[in-house]
Amino acid sequence: RKIIPQTAAIKKSSKENKQEVLAPSEQTSTMKRLFGFEKEDISSWHRLVCLLSRPTDPASLGIFRFLFGMLMALDITQERGLSHLDYKYLDGAPVCRFPLFNFLKPLPMDWMFFVYFVMFLGAVGIMLGCFYRLACLMFISTYWYVFFLDKTTWNNHSYLYGLIGFQLSLMDANRYWSLDGIRNPRKRNAHVPLWNYTMLRTQIFIVYFIAGVKKLDADWVEGYSMKYLHHVCCYFSFALFQTDLLFPLHEFPTSLSLFLSSGMFSYTMLATSPLFCYPDWPRRFFGRFPEFLQPILPFVSPAPIPSSSCVYPKPPSGSGEQQEEAHAAPKPTTLSFKHKFRAIFTILYIMEQFFLPYSHFLTQGYNNWTNGLYGYSWDMMVHARSHQHVKITYRDGVTGEMGYLNPGVFTQSRRWKDHGDMLKQYATCLSENLPRFNISEPEIYFDIWVSINDRFQQRIFDPRVDLVKADWSPFRPNSWLMPLLVDLSPWRTKFEEIEGSLDNQTEVVFIADFPGLYLENFVSEDLGNTSVQVLEGLVNVEIVDEKKNYSLQPGEKMQIPAGAYHKVYTVSEGPSCYMYIYVNTTEAELQRNFTKLSELQEKVRNGTETEPLPPELQPLVTGLDDQDSDHSVIDPVVRLFLKRQKRMQEVKKRREASMVERFQRFASKKYYSIRRGFLMTAIALRNLAVGLPPLEQLTREVAYANMKEPETDQDERLKDEVGHGEL
Repeated sequence: RKIIPQTAAIKKSSKENKQEVLAPSEQTSTMKRLFGFEKEDISSWHRLVCLLSRPTDPASLGIFRFLFGMLMALDITQERGLSHLDYKYLDGAPVCRFPLFNFLKPLPMDWMFFVYFVMFLGAVGIMLGCFYRLACLMFISTYWYVFFLDKTTWNNHSYLYGLIGFQLSLMDANRYWSLDGIRNPRKRNAHVPLWNYTMLRTQIFIVYFIAGVKKLDADWVEGYSMKYLHHVCCYFSFALFQTDLLFPLHEFPTSLSLFLSSGMFSYTMLATSPLFCYPDWPRRFFGRFPEFLQPILPFVSPAPIPSSSCVYPKPPSGSGEQQEEAHAAPKPTTLSFKHKFRAIFTILYIMEQFFLPYSHFLTQGYNNWTNGLYGYSWDMMVHARSHQHVKITYRDGVTGEMGYLNPGVFTQSRRWKDHGDMLKQYATCLSENLPRFNISEPEIYFDIWVSINDRFQQRIFDPRVDLVKADWSPFRPNSWLMPLLVDLSPWRTKFEEIEGSLDNQTEVVFIADFPGLYLENFVSEDLGNTSVQVLEGLVNVEIVDEKKNYSLQPGEKMQIPAGAYHKVYTVSEGPSCYMYIYVNTTEAELQRNFTKLSELQEKVRNGTETEPLPPELQPLVTGLDDQDSDHSVIDPVVRLFLKRQKRMQEVKKRREASMVERFQRFASKKYYSIRRGFLMTAIALRNLAVGLPPLEQLTREVAYANMKEPETDQDERLKDEVGHGEL
């Protein structure tokens, strides 16, 4: 087979060069066209190393480096949290944290801003290809430090960003369109070995392939995993039709960006798409631009120059044109230790990435109802959870006094409720903080009820175990983890039938509990019509104030008094299943009043209401001013009705806004967010350099950094008025 070296192609015209590079010969096999190599290239270790070290055009890799660095620079101010760093770490406050390793602690606040500043400089350095190795080191060292510092923020794409940053630090991605290439001609437009592309391509393939395999789970296929997205009906129906295994490779992040808040994930995955094209696509793409733009665009005409990182074969022997091409070709090189070492590392890294998503049998302490730490398993969106009841009980180890803690006290996270390792850390933190409130040697008990993928609400951890003293190891299963009642999963079909038979004002909650345990519950006075009905097993219901017990069998139900505590004991040999059926009578009455006020308002506007309105109803005509929002003459239901109406009008206005208006609102929000991040960073760096200024000056500086767009404050005031917090 005739192989034309790329350096020899410099002498040919650009048109001929394109034809020779792009047009496969008639002898090219299918495998060569699809994968870029022949079976013979992997038939021996020597050939495999030569293949992974094969000289490849650096253009596509350089463009990806630029895009990845740019997106990470933006991500640092957004999902990494630079814009709200002071709220995230709460310097000096008694906060419970959840690092991967307990010895990891956040630095003082000004130093944390410095860490993020170094991370940002590293991302910009990667983007520009400026002091590339140092920039990669700056980025990945600070990124992984922040990543390991808080398990509650882990997700698949954050983990992926760290992996890509690590891979880029090992690659020659600064050989194309980089400042390093301007400073060092030997790096400018030099070949890169094929393993640079192989590692990145395989990593992206693993993300999509493993995610697709994980979605062969029955809960996903049957739609239970996605049920919380029922309000996005078009996406839900689309998800039922296709899984990730069937998606075109990069269709999924595009759909995800339309319907979910996924940060930079969708854009980063789109940026990886060109890696699967021919490596020289940027030369052909930018070659179509006008010549006056060429000085600022990536290289177009020069072919890549030889690089010591690659292995060049001996040119074919021949005469005429072949001898001329052989004379211009790079000098042949032999395999060295560095080529073999890089090939071994590439293979081991790929094997490790295939192994990690299924390595949970090693780290059993992190397994709960789902396996492992959420992040490296590529099981995004496979498990949907809802929490019905969370209770934290403490007991004074000296006096025996018992009490309850607000769920989430001393922490801003909610993810600890589903992970045994985080729950252990949380219990330890609470035991260290409670003595400051005269609670000695505290014991901590958690009673957490969770439904996963639309199953029964059930306990996830044993509420009888003191987690301060409980044993936990990353390599042993949690003895205090309650099993998921998968045998009751077929009940989900019955749930749909029951829910479909109820009216719009009636709600239902399905409960499953273990023998010997009980659920203590309080029925709010707003829920004036609450009953419990047994579906399976035997239960005893105790009305605490009345000191009465009632036995219920499957099919039996009883009314539960409002404004009082009750306990439901499971007395059968197996798990019990029952359901609460309730109506929020306060909400129902409020909705009826809203309907009457809406009808009255419409009559006044169209002139059919002839009677004058009383003073407390006048705002239905005149509207509600900010000065009158708390006026005692106005009926509180009218005030609430008008506030909600105003919010609904605002929501309608936003939904009907043009694309230009939506983009302006989006850009303005991002501007003020990024602005705050950089201003707070500047304040922190100044503090580290010259010390703290007077308190009045610091207060003014922070207030200036906190400045928001004029409409933001109004939007935040109206945000809660659609819900029922005002009740």
